[in-house]
Amino acid sequence: MPRIVMHLDMDAFFAAVEERDRPRLKGRPIVIGSDPLDGKGRGVVSTANYVARTYGIRSALPISRAWTYSQKAKTEGKPEAVFIAPNIKKYAAESEKIFAYIKRKVDKLQIASIDEAYADISSTKTFSEAKKLAQQIKAHIKRKHKLTASIGIGPNRLIAKIASDEEKPDGLIIIQKKDVQNFLDPKNIRTIPGIGPKAEQALNNAGIKTIKELRTKFPQKELEEKFGKRGAEWYDKARGEDESKVEQRAERKSIGEECTFQEDTLDSTKIVEEFQKLIRSVSRTVNKKRVAFKTVAIKVRFEDFQTLTRAHTLERETNKKPILETEALQLLMPFLDSRENPRKKKIRLIGLRVEKLSKNLFT
Repeated sequence: MPRIVMHLDMDAFFAAVEERDRPRLKGRPIVIGSDPLDGKGRGVVSTANYVARTYGIRSALPISRAWTYSQKAKTEGKPEAVFIAPNIKKYAAESEKIFAYIKRKVDKLQIASIDEAYADISSTKTFSEAKKLAQQIKAHIKRKHKLTASIGIGPNRLIAKIASDEEKPDGLIIIQKKDVQNFLDPKNIRTIPGIGPKAEQALNNAGIKTIKELRTKFPQKELEEKFGKRGAEWYDKARGEDESKVEQRAERKSIGEECTFQEDTLDSTKIVEEFQKLIRSVSRTVNKKRVAFKTVAIKVRFEDFQTLTRAHTLERETNKKPILETEALQLLMPFLDSRENPRKKKIRLIGLRVEKLSKNLFT
């Protein structure tokens, strides 16, 4: 029986939910993120719908720059973007309903994020039957949730993921094993998951820009010599090879929250006050999900964008808020004095995360 994997990616998910729930916004450029404050806001774009993307607005773009792009579009006679604060609870509830339906239809479902998942659908036996299943799933999402999803189907996770991005939004692409190389070869090397800007530049310096060039320019041993372990991985991926399995995981890997200050600050009262809010929020989620944690981790980003993380693993797992608070504050406080911040740099962002989650306390 051939291996058949599906990758589903909800189209501009956060923005699509807001557009659905606010009909007056239909057709408008929508940006989900923090308040741009007329170009002085902090934070980044969470999601932009496809109209906003034509303005150059993308996920992870600084919200201030997104506002600038919106104003530029306005001067050109286009509608300015609508900026909406994210409602993660609403998006998560929508996501859970969608994935609960898909889970009933597939062999295994691995949820990769709030808006994407892999599914093993090998039991369909043929790519023709796999296509029918994908069409059924897409139709359900459109009918029941008034949203669209793009689906890629291939012989493994790698090809399915690349295919799902091929014809967004509302696409459905099937790449059979015999067509993999023709599908991959013309594409830019950045198409391969894991090749970011720095890796792309290193490969470009070696004369490699397309996946075909990555596949043919150097033998495997030379790629490894030049790029280490990554070279071996790229050698396989350029050939469409990926043995990773779709793993159905019930447990979340971590629970976390972050806060970006409107102005960089070293005001300890203000920082601790915001950090306490993160502690309360993470604690609520821990108890709602009925999990325990064993590791507490924090993140601090300074005004110069230097980002540091610190973590501490407990002797035994717990779900108690007082323990979370004590451990988290012990990790944070050194950043407010010379122990972790000798140059007294102002702080831009703080984050809190609990890891090594378990349900053992509740079974």
